[in-house]
Amino acid sequence: MDGGHSHSGSRNSDSFVVKVAEEKQKWPVSSSQIVSHFGTSGLSVAVATAITHPLDVLKVRLQMQLVGQRGPLTGMGQVAAQVLKKEGPKALYLGLMPALMRSVLYGGLRLGLYEPSKYACNLAFGSSNILLKIASGAFSGAVATALTNPVEVLKVRLQMNANQRRGSMAEMRTIVSEEGIRALWKGVGPAMVRAAALTASQLATYDETKQVLIRWTPLDEGFHLHLLYDTI
Repeated sequence: MDGGHSHSGSRNSDSFVVKVAEEKQKWPVSSSQIVSHFGTSGLSVAVATAITHPLDVLKVRLQMQLVGQRGPLTGMGQVAAQVLKKEGPKALYLGLMPALMRSVLYGGLRLGLYEPSKYACNLAFGSSNILLKIASGAFSGAVATALTNPVEVLKVRLQMNANQRRGSMAEMRTIVSEEGIRALWKGVGPAMVRAAALTASQLATYDETKQVLIRWTPLDEGFHLHLLYDTI
């Protein structure tokens, strides 16, 4: 009788060990994959930022024209012509360094946190349905924005000040000394909401569509699958 209990306990113990081992094997990404994903995500966003930065400068100038005043607003073409005429082509790259820094950090965090967040939801709720994917995307986008908001504030300040001759660090010290550390998080609330909505819609849709393609096509996870999704 005791022997039966002993064998039963041994089997239960063995099954528990196997179950734990299987749970550990379910971890979908290794630490090296997370680092690689973070690096490639940040690098790709940084390249896109470097190419499109002049448009970002024009966007900020358009948003800030006639602040606190009334009057006719000028279009993007006119603003671009004014910037080139009065400030020169270099003005279109004001704030480039903090923009690149933010791109690497924000792009890496936004995309790099998604898979771990989705896995945590799977552990907590036993599922990774579309709603949890949306929540994972919203969380990663909001966290990435909250952490990188100081660099965004610095970038906008540099873009608006054509006569600025100080570097990024000197401008950062000026902001902190004159306005306080909280000034680096101005506008963080709306920025987090926007990033959460954007990241949730992008990554959840991408993830779900990718799973559909895996189920309904002979493609496996890899370059060709991602290329097919991007062409849809």
